Amino acid sequence: MYYGHNPKFPDNFMWGASSAAWQVEGGVADGGRTPAIIDLNSKTKKPFADNTYAADHYHHYKEDVALMAECGFSSYRFSLSWSRIIPHADGKVNPEGIAFYNDLINELVAHNITPIITLYHYDLPVWVDELGGWKSRDTVERFEHYCRVCFENFGDRVKYWLSLNEQNMQICYGNWLGVSKGCDDWFKDQWKINHIMNLCHAKAVNACHEMVAGGKIGPVPGCVPIYPETCRPEDQIAAMNAEEFTEKFWIDTYVYGEYSNFIKHYWKENDIDIGMQPGDAELMKSAKIDFIAVNCYRSNVAKYAPHDAKQQDYLLNKNGVKGQMVFPVEPGRYALTRNPYVEYTDWDWEIDPSCLRYEMRYLWDHYHLPMMITENGYGAHETKDADGQVHDQGRIDYLREHIYQLGMAIEDGCEVIAYNPWSFTDLLSTGNGMAKRYGLVYIDTTDEEQNAAKSVEELSMKRIRKDSFYWYSKLIRSNGQDWGKEMLK
Repeated sequence: MYYGHNPKFPDNFMWGASSAAWQVEGGVADGGRTPAIIDLNSKTKKPFADNTYAADHYHHYKEDVALMAECGFSSYRFSLSWSRIIPHADGKVNPEGIAFYNDLINELVAHNITPIITLYHYDLPVWVDELGGWKSRDTVERFEHYCRVCFENFGDRVKYWLSLNEQNMQICYGNWLGVSKGCDDWFKDQWKINHIMNLCHAKAVNACHEMVAGGKIGPVPGCVPIYPETCRPEDQIAAMNAEEFTEKFWIDTYVYGEYSNFIKHYWKENDIDIGMQPGDAELMKSAKIDFIAVNCYRSNVAKYAPHDAKQQDYLLNKNGVKGQMVFPVEPGRYALTRNPYVEYTDWDWEIDPSCLRYEMRYLWDHYHLPMMITENGYGAHETKDADGQVHDQGRIDYLREHIYQLGMAIEDGCEVIAYNPWSFTDLLSTGNGMAKRYGLVYIDTTDEEQNAAKSVEELSMKRIRKDSFYWYSKLIRSNGQDWGKEMLK
């Protein structure tokens, strides 16, 4: 659709960026925080640093919020650390954890930045894991208690809440994220864990609506649009299968509060018991979401995979040397493959600005719910130049083209209320430590330095505004009109 003008963003559109507690805070043993399973998982990613120090936001939050305000942010999406708020199995609230997040929220509000809070971003407390973790239905009650503590303490100032970050990715990539730990048969057990997560989501939604005056809450699916390789009908069905098994099933469940016939038939065919109990269906149906938060970085391409094809796991690029990604093959369902029409990052992620417009159109057409972007960004190897600055033109190009396509989706009629890319500062990448940088602000530290440090005081952690920081600031202050170049397409 050609409009003959650049897109216009709503007057009240929220511009900001995103982070997650375990990836940005550091201070893993400060203020009464106890370990989370992602702490342990991060220690398995050597030679990359673990999350002991990350970006040390725990000790730099005032400086970071001041930088957000300087950039012109009107929103900031971040997560709370469950084990910082409830550090032990006795369920008692940690006043130091509450104080830290109160201070951060108050700092944001004082700078007219709207907090958007994720309740859970991969960091299940170790104490919960020791009591059964995601394999135990008791976790639903523990998660609800945690959510209610958050709503009680922060709900007077925080009106936008997110339940579980990328539940679909936690299931699809459970081995990579450590969710599969302790499972005897991940093929079947993943669906039991997924059901427990759905119950946790439902409890969070209902508690938010009960406790937070004017509160709105939604899920955060990881969205990867999937195109068919060709116009061959088999490839089209394969693309539909791939979206169903990586994204659509989860969003359908959030929106409609029930499992689709497609997935129930799949469970029956594979003798999978998800552990549905009396009352579960009613709980899920009662949880009405207010919007969909969207994490979208890239697209994929799918093609037909015959039932007798050889199974191939998805092998992600772990070190940022282009060309190491191995695409998955799911016999009888789909195979993913390389897209010759787009560029790729060093980590073999597709650079496809149109995917953001596609995803917004897809979600709006299916669900007619407001949407916000909570992750979208460009991960790259970066270092300071000779002038001590970071000239990240690749990130500027990525953000410019993706935001433009987001604006075109708004022109198409999609209701989008916020754009919060990943990430504000450099932070710890899920599998690539500090080597894979996403930030608008450079954190002057490396994996090697963090691995060698005995304390955070040994590290610089200096904040350096990248070129993308200044570019994004101009775009924000013009409400999406100052692109820095001619954009009409």
